[in-house]
Amino acid sequence: MAKKTLGVIGGSGFYQMKTLERVEQIDLDTPFGRPSDPYFRGSIGDTEVVFLSRHGRGHRLLPSEINYRANIHGLKQLGVEYLVSISSAGSMREDLKPGDLMVPDQFIDRTFRRPSTFFGDGIVGHVSLADPVCAPLSRELVAAARAADATVKDGGTYFCIEGPQFSSRAESNLFRSWGVDVISMTAMQEARLAREAELCFATLVLVTDFDCWHQSVAAVDIGEILRVMKLNVELAQKAIANLARRLDALDRSCPCPRALDGAIITDPSVIPPKAAAGLNLIVGKYLKRQ
Repeated sequence: MAKKTLGVIGGSGFYQMKTLERVEQIDLDTPFGRPSDPYFRGSIGDTEVVFLSRHGRGHRLLPSEINYRANIHGLKQLGVEYLVSISSAGSMREDLKPGDLMVPDQFIDRTFRRPSTFFGDGIVGHVSLADPVCAPLSRELVAAARAADATVKDGGTYFCIEGPQFSSRAESNLFRSWGVDVISMTAMQEARLAREAELCFATLVLVTDFDCWHQSVAAVDIGEILRVMKLNVELAQKAIANLARRLDALDRSCPCPRALDGAIITDPSVIPPKAAAGLNLIVGKYLKRQ
């Protein structure tokens, strides 16, 4: 059986994978520029794991400054098939408390400054995001987190804002009225690009605070967020290690590996060679068929 490869994008507080063995550092260039940081490839049990720090070591990059396309393309270059994004977030629900985890199954995007597609420059593709995460991978991630003794909400809506500022109270109450579960700043672009790259994608949300809608909260306190985040990261490390050991339960019979089938609508005869070359890793097999 071929070795499975799990990609992990670490967010705020999740800057390294302590459980990786036989680790090597890999620096990559992509057609979309440089990723946030070098990749670290190692193994957990029989699973190969590729880790990337989303904000770079030392947390250098704002959410709007992250080169999401390069990050995802680099993971694809390294053979990643399954991708888990770790994301800290504020809770918009009374029953979803700081210290809890969540595995969302829906997203709402309110960002406006970020490239979030590999397409353009002469090649047009439209993938479905009706169900933006891989259901089988998400199920295994929930089970892995619960096996780490975490309190986990299975499913829910992740609301993605531009940032870097937190919301005003008026915004927080408005967003909450829309029925969202958590609010954060990064995972939406990763979900979009992972779908275009035909990766199985899931997000593990680490709940750090109640955002500012909650009457017990004077304001979003970054010091308190960091304290809760440290506790959450320990659970997340265990959950990812558990997931790596559970990947044999998955066989990629989900729709994710065929997300681009029929999605490219540009006539191959008019696609600029430069665009085709830059996207070859992602769309090459489809252009050859046409």
